[in-house]
Amino acid sequence: MSRSERLLDLLQLLRRHRYPVTAAALAAQLGISVRTVYRDIASLQLQGADIAGEPGLGYQLRPGFLLPPLMFAEEELEALVLGMRWVAKRADARLVDAAGNALAKVAAVLPADLRLQLEDAALLVGPAYASPTGVDMARLRDAIRQQIKLILLYRDAKGEESERVVWPFALGFFERAQVLAAWCELRRDFRHFRCDQMQQCESLDERYPRRRQALLREWRKQQGIAEDAV
Repeated sequence: MSRSERLLDLLQLLRRHRYPVTAAALAAQLGISVRTVYRDIASLQLQGADIAGEPGLGYQLRPGFLLPPLMFAEEELEALVLGMRWVAKRADARLVDAAGNALAKVAAVLPADLRLQLEDAALLVGPAYASPTGVDMARLRDAIRQQIKLILLYRDAKGEESERVVWPFALGFFERAQVLAAWCELRRDFRHFRCDQMQQCESLDERYPRRRQALLREWRKQQGIAEDAV
């Protein structure tokens, strides 16, 4: 691996971490020595990369730094295509269109040989088994982004209906269902709502009183999910 490739890999790795990461951890993931990490960090800082931190405490790439255009490895292209094909099979119309547009933008900036690899990717996605949803999934995503409350008419697994005011903060996509993670005002705790069991969903013109990121962190802690988990 050339030095320029190593520096780009280091930037990519720092970009993936939302919290400071130690030089030892970076070295282990890149397969280089800790001393080389220190030298590379210093080189990147001299070239303008806004990397905060110091030896022994860890490093973090501050928001706003744009990486230069990168080439994709063959497996990276396969991962992109596989992900987009998965979305096309299992998401609603708006996300399907967005996935197609995103892939077209990637293809537009690739050299001809990589574009051909993108088009010829042989990883396929099988049929979806998820139950159809009875609500507008785009409305759920909009509420998460805007951090506003929702009123749900929900039917549980026993067939009992209830009306819930919830603070939505995440949406999970599983093989057989899509699940909304939210704070439930009725239960005063985190709850998970299967989207195919929602009978109605209405947005309230009211932001919930806590930040979505804080709810997500607290939910991750309660569920035992690591902060850096995808």
